Amino acid sequence: MDISQINFEKMGGLVPAVVQDVSTREVLMVGFMNKEALRKTLDTKKITFWSRSKQRLWQKGETSGNVLGLVEMRVDCDQDTILVLVRPSGPTCHKGERSCFGEGSRGPGFLGALSDLIMSRKTKASKNSYTVSLFNEGLDKIIEKVEEESAEVVKAARVETKERLAEESGDLLYHLFVLLAEKEVSFDEVIRVLEKRRK
Repeated sequence: MDISQINFEKMGGLVPAVVQDVSTREVLMVGFMNKEALRKTLDTKKITFWSRSKQRLWQKGETSGNVLGLVEMRVDCDQDTILVLVRPSGPTCHKGERSCFGEGSRGPGFLGALSDLIMSRKTKASKNSYTVSLFNEGLDKIIEKVEEESAEVVKAARVETKERLAEESGDLLYHLFVLLAEKEVSFDEVIRVLEKRRK
């Protein structure tokens, strides 16, 4: 990112930074950056703001540990606002919620969060986790479950109720995400394929 292209003058040395979860596309918070905060963010890959109340640089998560890992930055068409795509390491809001704008991701955002959760089960195992048990049984078992759930979706579509179709579709999506995680294919990669096809 070329810092010299950003217009810091409109707001007296600051620009708004809209922080968005790279997986769910959920807006997590809005902060402000000056040139120094932007440079530190780019150098450390951890989001740093200029705190207007503390009058100093402030790295998100410096107290709580819930840092925001930098994935990508984009500047808007007027060069006076930054979109910051991140991977959060915990709740963003000081009230313990994922977003400062409240909970309730649905649609693609929810699916991205679900995909991330399933992916995390590969490294942060829980003894009572069905997902972990699938990973432990290996690729063949996961494929078998995807095949089984695919057949259940087809059956529900042909002879069962809308409610059963929704339930079986949920089962299929879940097991498909387990398969993607097993093969280390991110939900972002799938979305990029679909975006290219739409164009």
